[in-house]
Amino acid sequence: MDVDAASFARAVLDWYRRYGRHDLPWQGQNAYRVWLSEIMLQQTQVATVIPYYRAFVKRFPTLKTLAEASVDEVLQQWQGLGYYARARNLHKAARLIRDRHRGRFPRKFEQVAALPGVGRSTAGAILSFAAGQRWPILDGNVKRVLARCFRVAGWYGRSDTMKQLWYLAESITPEQNAAEFNQGMMDIGSMLCVKSSPKCEACPLKKICLSYHHHSQAQYPQKKPGKARPHRRTLMLLHRCDYRILLWRRPPSGIWGGLWSLPEVDNEAAIPLWQQSFLQTARAPQKVQPDVIRHQFTHYSLDISLAIIELDSLPSRIADTDNYAWVDPADLASRGLPTPVRKLLSSLARAPGTDPG
Repeated sequence: MDVDAASFARAVLDWYRRYGRHDLPWQGQNAYRVWLSEIMLQQTQVATVIPYYRAFVKRFPTLKTLAEASVDEVLQQWQGLGYYARARNLHKAARLIRDRHRGRFPRKFEQVAALPGVGRSTAGAILSFAAGQRWPILDGNVKRVLARCFRVAGWYGRSDTMKQLWYLAESITPEQNAAEFNQGMMDIGSMLCVKSSPKCEACPLKKICLSYHHHSQAQYPQKKPGKARPHRRTLMLLHRCDYRILLWRRPPSGIWGGLWSLPEVDNEAAIPLWQQSFLQTARAPQKVQPDVIRHQFTHYSLDISLAIIELDSLPSRIADTDNYAWVDPADLASRGLPTPVRKLLSSLARAPGTDPG
């Protein structure tokens, strides 16, 4: 595949200097803050990330403060941004940098790419933006620009497709001004070469873009073969006693990993067994609300039902006390909760006759 790398890079750099984004809050910052922004930007758009980024660096202004924080503090600050494995990996990586790199963000590609939650493209972005090094990147926006410009067949899950895209990214990244070039590619992807109705007439690459010349922009990038999204259900248990709520810390891996939530069972018939196992008591729910919230994950949708169970007194003991806690509703703000669970509890607080506190 022939690539006129110099012309491509020149077009991107000229456009970026005139029209690109130069005022993002992480631009020109140190490696810690660039790293943080790149992790937040994984699977999340810039406009959504900016307020979370600003709040996060206010709470954790340095890598040292992040490493010294507890994972609960980090998850609480991250709540609402989703994909919580990113926050857990960020915290794990901060402690690794503290312990193995004397608290200094590494400058070697292999060391950065080996950090939890980083990988090849994110490492290239961090080192180009924070250290001025020449590394190609391949985030979602850049993939789309390259797939259209060079009519790269196949969806991103195929290894041969990704091999072609990495070859192209490596070929076009200039030796000088790699940071500006990488930012320009991301800006073209997010501002012009958008998923639907791309603004081709304003694009600096239209003279180069093969799909533009063949009127085939809509065909690239090629989509993953269609598959029905699975549908799941769960029943959450809201145990209350003297206005306190029983919360459960979810396992560190999986959805909402490490966050505090409500205990879950498959159906109403399973409630007595759960109560006997964990509370050594059994109390029928006063109310079961079916399908109160539908939450969409990337690969499936989840319908959440709610069972409200009022207790006259606190159980004498709770099995696995490290992962269960009776919490006053006034203290919920200090806990990291999944967004749908927080919404659910907030809606109960507003509903007449169901005030949890």
